[in-house]
Amino acid sequence: MLRCAHSRQVTHSKIHRSKRRRSAVIVTDASGHFVEGLHRGDFHVFDNGIERPLTDFAAIEEPAQVLLLIEAGPAVYLLEGGHLQAAYALLNGLSTADRVAVVKYAESPQAILDFTPDKQAAAAAFDQLRFNLGFGSLNLSSSVLKALEWLANVAGKKSIVLLTTGVDTSPSNEFALVIQRLRASDVRLLTVSLTAGLRNPPPAGKKKVPAANSTQTAQQFEQAEQLLKRIAEATGGRAYFPVNAKEFNAVYAEIAQIVRHEYSLAFAPPARDGLLHSIEVRVDTAQNPAANSPGSPYRVNHRQAYLAPGPR
Repeated sequence: MLRCAHSRQVTHSKIHRSKRRRSAVIVTDASGHFVEGLHRGDFHVFDNGIERPLTDFAAIEEPAQVLLLIEAGPAVYLLEGGHLQAAYALLNGLSTADRVAVVKYAESPQAILDFTPDKQAAAAAFDQLRFNLGFGSLNLSSSVLKALEWLANVAGKKSIVLLTTGVDTSPSNEFALVIQRLRASDVRLLTVSLTAGLRNPPPAGKKKVPAANSTQTAQQFEQAEQLLKRIAEATGGRAYFPVNAKEFNAVYAEIAQIVRHEYSLAFAPPARDGLLHSIEVRVDTAQNPAANSPGSPYRVNHRQAYLAPGPR
């Protein structure tokens, strides 16, 4: 269950006590189509180059848990004009059993809807969003940290879909901490940038946002773009930068397909050394050579590293 900002804190050490590392894996063929029907024995996981036995496996048929984390700043105010409507493509693309939660954030995250398989309830939750004009406090890193705490005790395949400008007013140390927590988590983060509506203001007569110094704004957006790429890459996720309603629809439809076609692999870390370990996942079926090897028809997308738990 999602908890509000005043709930008890989950400490960094507690998050690291998991005995297993879980990695979300997407497998596509040479044409970019998602590969279904793979089994536990088809996957091989390598930790720092050494194969580790799988301790758990969830096929793509397992329900997904999707937390929509939506910035409640001026860019999301623009979403009322159409971009948020495109998010329905995400809800429509999910399977019946997939569960969705809706959370908004500015200064801190606020749960609007707890996890539910009811996609109509999730769509109705969009109407409960309230947007702030002016950047004010947009504590992105702090809000992602809180979302990870909420998800720590949620079972199954977990994804955060972050709708944001990428502007972050969190304390300076929070970004490094969120990268560390993301690497230690079993959550896939997919980011959708909302800056297109700010970089290309709507025509006269439509909603506007407060103007800012153009040079300063351009630099801020460039920093935001790099931030979104880095936090997505930390989990093996993807960062999207749509510029119009058509692209938003396509992005959300793709995210729904990623969530629906995700395999979940778990393995035990070989050492509690508190170090960053590289991960490689290969798919080796009886009919095909190992994925990502020369001549393989498969391509595997997954997180590239994880942070091992520290010594007791």
